[in-house]
Amino acid sequence: MGSADSDHPLTNRVEPKQVLFFDIDNCLYPKSARVHDLMKDLIDRYFHEHLSLPWEEAVRLHREYYQSYGLAIEGLVRHHQIDPLEYNAKVDDALPLDGVIKPRDELKKLLRDIDRSKVKLWLLTNAQVPLVCKPQRGMYEKAMREAGVERFEDCYFVDDSYLNCQKAEEIGWNVAHLVEDGVKVPDTPACKYQIRHLDDLRTVFPQFFKPESIAAN
Repeated sequence: MGSADSDHPLTNRVEPKQVLFFDIDNCLYPKSARVHDLMKDLIDRYFHEHLSLPWEEAVRLHREYYQSYGLAIEGLVRHHQIDPLEYNAKVDDALPLDGVIKPRDELKKLLRDIDRSKVKLWLLTNAQVPLVCKPQRGMYEKAMREAGVERFEDCYFVDDSYLNCQKAEEIGWNVAHLVEDGVKVPDTPACKYQIRHLDDLRTVFPQFFKPESIAAN
C-alpha cells in the first residue's frame, strides 16, 4: 500500500482531501497478465513443500486461508508460525514480473488524465505487514490513516474483488467493481458502480479527470 503520486512533489500545492485507491493485481494489471495464476501456483507449492502436505490438501488449505483471511500468508502465520520473510522470498520475490507485466499506454494515459490537484492516488494491496487484509475493516481504516484521509465519503476505490468492493461500500467508501470483459457479471452487484474497463472511471468518477480528457474520450 502506498502513494502513486511520488513523481508529483507536494511543494507549492495543497493536498487534495479525497483519495482514489487502486487495487493492483487483476485491476491495474489485467487478468491476462496471469499474475494471480502464477502467484497461486507458487503458494500451492509453498503449502505442499513447507507444510509437508499432499498436493490436494495443500490446494484446499490455501483456498481456505484465502477465503478466511483475504491472504494465504495470514493463515500460515496464525496457524503454522512460518517466517513471513522466507515466504516472501519463495512466493512474491519469485514471480517473474519482468517477463509478465508490460507497459500499457492506455493505463499511462488514464493516470495522466487524472487531475492530481483534485484527488490523491493511492495503491491498496493486501501484500502488507502487519497482516491486516481486505476485506477486513481494519485494512480500509489503515489505508485511510496512511493516505491521510479522515472521512469515509472522501475515499474512492476500484478493485476486481466482489467481496472487497462490497465491504468497502458498507463502511461508506465510493466503490467501482471492475468486472473485466470475459468475466461473468455477478447476479447481484457488489456496489453502486460496476465497470468493465478502468477507462470507465472517467464516467463513474468524472470529477477527478481533467475536462479536456473527458471531452476527448
